[in-house]
Amino acid sequence: MAIAAQPTSRRQGLRRVWLRLHRWLGLSVGWVLALVGLLGAVLVVAQPVDRWAHPNLFKAEARGAQAVALEPIRQRLVAEFGSTSTFTFRPPRAADDTLWVLVRAKRWSGTVYVDPATGREQGRRGDSEGFVGFAFKLHSSLLLQDTGKALLACGALVYLAMLVTGAVLWWPRRWPPSWRIELRQGVLRGLFDLHRTGGVLMGLVIAVSVASGAYMAWRPLGEAVSWLAGAKTTGAPTLPKDAAGGTPATVDEMVAQAKQRFPSDPIGYLQLPGASDRPVRVRMMLPDDPHPNGLTNVWLHPRTGEVVGVQRWSELDPGARAVAWVYPLHIGELGGLPQQVLTFFSGLAFGGLGLTGVWLWWRRRPA
Repeated sequence: MAIAAQPTSRRQGLRRVWLRLHRWLGLSVGWVLALVGLLGAVLVVAQPVDRWAHPNLFKAEARGAQAVALEPIRQRLVAEFGSTSTFTFRPPRAADDTLWVLVRAKRWSGTVYVDPATGREQGRRGDSEGFVGFAFKLHSSLLLQDTGKALLACGALVYLAMLVTGAVLWWPRRWPPSWRIELRQGVLRGLFDLHRTGGVLMGLVIAVSVASGAYMAWRPLGEAVSWLAGAKTTGAPTLPKDAAGGTPATVDEMVAQAKQRFPSDPIGYLQLPGASDRPVRVRMMLPDDPHPNGLTNVWLHPRTGEVVGVQRWSELDPGARAVAWVYPLHIGELGGLPQQVLTFFSGLAFGGLGLTGVWLWWRRRPA
């Protein structure tokens, strides 16, 4: 009897270790990750609702008319925010969309919404202004910018540890396991079964969202992938020296130069740096590129408008090329509507695991 009791005692001791590790990882970091996941689910629904609720920002007033030149819009923004500010133009994706200009300046950062047919500003909104902007900043960086992104990347490792310890605690002695959630023995028992079963059923799905979010949030992860693959990181090309004299190229002339390289493909973003020693980046949306905003780059000299480099998305380093798949996977666009629904419910499940975990710990504190 003593010999039989020894393995049982050892198993119980190991179980207590796993339980304490799972519990304190959840109480220290897990609830933050659960909040971030819950916000991700909310954003899946809130972003299209936000566009519907604010047509003055997202719907162009003069629909169907020919687009005006971009250079006057840029000059107006430079006069307001300064020449050292960066401006990213997002052309309309549909016939009635507005032109978005993402502004990064010392005194203000946000998006200016412009009627593409008249060039008139229809409105603007700061990065953290409104519920959607605040929720996105909290979801993507914990309102801590690059520091928050690094913390979320480290949090992905914490979630992996929680997933492993939770699976160990759940692992049944007999198979097939029971998926029953007992609701007739009180709220505490029902929440315990829900937390236990839900964590196993949704754990791997949530892990995909956590890992993909961490990969996008922290750039060193992509660089590490390229390093492990033995590839050199693809960066912006080095600019040649400015040509003496002459009139600087306009935004529209640089757009025309980029379109000559890919005539039939739309532009995803046009990024104008605030420093004269950095090239202009035009992101093209190629048909075979899974990234919804395009990752094929046409680099231009900010003064002469000369093309100084072209990088197809399929020719980027492995770490950067992976973003073409990771980003749509994270936001739910890679698999269409079914994946968006799955992404929504995985975020809700993540938030539910955090809430039920905290509640179970709170109710069992005396024990």
